[in-house]
Amino acid sequence: MYTDEDLSSAIKAGIFTDNAVAQFRTFVAKEQSSFSVDEEHFRLITGFNDIYVVIACFLLLTSVAWLGHEVSNVVGALAVALASWGLSEFFVLKRKMALPAIVLLATFIGGAAWFAGALFHTVESNFGASTMLGTSTMLAAGIAGSVAARFHWLRFKVPITVAAGLASIVGAFIAVVMVQFPEAQQWSRALFLTGGLLSFTLAMRWDSQDTNRQTRKSDVAFWLHLLAAPLIVHPIFSMLGVFEGNNGLLLPVVVICLYVMLAVISIAIDRRALMVSALVYVLFTFSTLLKTYGIVSLGFAITGLVIGSALLLLSAYWHISRINLIKHLPKSYLAWLPPLR
Repeated sequence: MYTDEDLSSAIKAGIFTDNAVAQFRTFVAKEQSSFSVDEEHFRLITGFNDIYVVIACFLLLTSVAWLGHEVSNVVGALAVALASWGLSEFFVLKRKMALPAIVLLATFIGGAAWFAGALFHTVESNFGASTMLGTSTMLAAGIAGSVAARFHWLRFKVPITVAAGLASIVGAFIAVVMVQFPEAQQWSRALFLTGGLLSFTLAMRWDSQDTNRQTRKSDVAFWLHLLAAPLIVHPIFSMLGVFEGNNGLLLPVVVICLYVMLAVISIAIDRRALMVSALVYVLFTFSTLLKTYGIVSLGFAITGLVIGSALLLLSAYWHISRINLIKHLPKSYLAWLPPLR
């Protein structure tokens, strides 16, 4: 198995010419009747050995955490972080295994955050200021997680690392605000939405550096879009009261309009995360509407049939939809978007 980035590396090494690889990619796209920029490729698993290694790593790291915790929380956390880094040196750097890379990244960042939180808790517990103690611990954990993600990226270049680091710092900031300023809980949706927009902006920046989606930068953008989608979608739809039993006709109209807008954005940027994240809200809204009008047992089935058919139709004509949409966009936007093929 090889990726587009492997082909690009082969070009740099002089094994293949740029023209030969371009012709190969065009040939494969024609054979598959698809286009690489429209497929959102990312590696999650390279083989069943990935699952085998993940299970073994889970057993090892759980035992390491348990044994370290017998000494102290700090030792247990540090042991997990160090063991995760050591395992990554072989399974990520040398073997280039996809699923273990993601799992070991998570355990390394989690171990680093746990270590910082436990260390701050140990040092500051003598002060007895529970609010400040909790705030300092969460902030330290978030900063440690983002710093750990930065060092992990410099060494291993796992695409999900940037999203994980951003999630750590955004999560820590929101948690600190909630604890330090309880009245700010009414602004929690705005905080999550701000974090989502930040992640989306960063994702578009990474995407713009690889509009052909042939390098690791596109994979980094994929995970940032995956992080941004729920952070953007959930606050918007929750403010509409989708799950609060609103049975009027206005809500479904607003929901479908928002979903169409998200679909237009998704088609333009050639990313599907926003549509997938909002799907549960659309399904719930329309199944609730059908129940209101007496279709109780088959409400969800009918909703799923209609929306599922529409999504499959959109998938079949995704590239054609992009062509028709991008024709009407300002030319200044095109530099940020994948090219038409």
